[in-house]
Amino acid sequence: MKFFLQCLQLLPLLVIFTLESLLKRFIPKKRKSVTGEIVLITGAGHGIGRLTAYEFAKRKSKLVLWDINKHGIEDTAAECQRLGAKAHAFVVDCSNREDIYSSAKKVKEEIGDVSILVNNAGVVYTSDLFATQDPQIEKTFEVNVLAHFWTSKAFLPAMMKNNHGHIVTVASAAGHTGVPFLLAYCSSKFAAVGFHKALTEELAALERTGVKTTCLCPNFVNTGFIKNPSTALGPTLEPEEVVDRLMNGILTEEKMIFIPSSISFLTVVEK
Repeated sequence: MKFFLQCLQLLPLLVIFTLESLLKRFIPKKRKSVTGEIVLITGAGHGIGRLTAYEFAKRKSKLVLWDINKHGIEDTAAECQRLGAKAHAFVVDCSNREDIYSSAKKVKEEIGDVSILVNNAGVVYTSDLFATQDPQIEKTFEVNVLAHFWTSKAFLPAMMKNNHGHIVTVASAAGHTGVPFLLAYCSSKFAAVGFHKALTEELAALERTGVKTTCLCPNFVNTGFIKNPSTALGPTLEPEEVVDRLMNGILTEEKMIFIPSSISFLTVVEK
């Protein structure tokens, strides 16, 4: 009986999502230009961050690339330059608030005001609650959500002043449903989703409608961080398909991106 009632609750969502998909198919939303925008991407030395940087480079944005890995971030910057974009590489530890603030100051002084911020840096530790060390739990939250506060506090004021900008939160499907042996990671991603939702509402309340927000919530992505990742929400995703969907969402100013899209209604059902 409970399952039947849950299915009934899902029916309106299924109808809405079906209609939305049909509308998008036949009436595609206009894409905005990001040419000349100063785009800062954290965790840009590999994976989703690196591929996202390449996509912005192809669109002639000016790239500011942050990562803790010097070799990785320099490789990303070199490829962005080969693609015809200006790219600036910074070695930044996103678990360190003061490092974020000091690096942000250099960016503003040397390059200019960031107008698109992609909070992508993340860490994950796969173990049960008791096997996860305290410093690992702290670092998970420092990188996966607290860094979003510090980067936003650094770069959002200029966006609000100009009423123009975009804050992108790279979260996860794990920010909507729990996964065993990823307690710290899931908790941090729940917080990241909450950060996005609350920030979106706050910007609306402050009438800064020109500052857009987007939150990416994919199923596990094959970036090498988790060996043989799997959930009941669908297959493991390749980074290229995730970044393609992310870029489309940014350019059409989509608020919440689920990959696969079925997650958007599967996460409504709770056991």
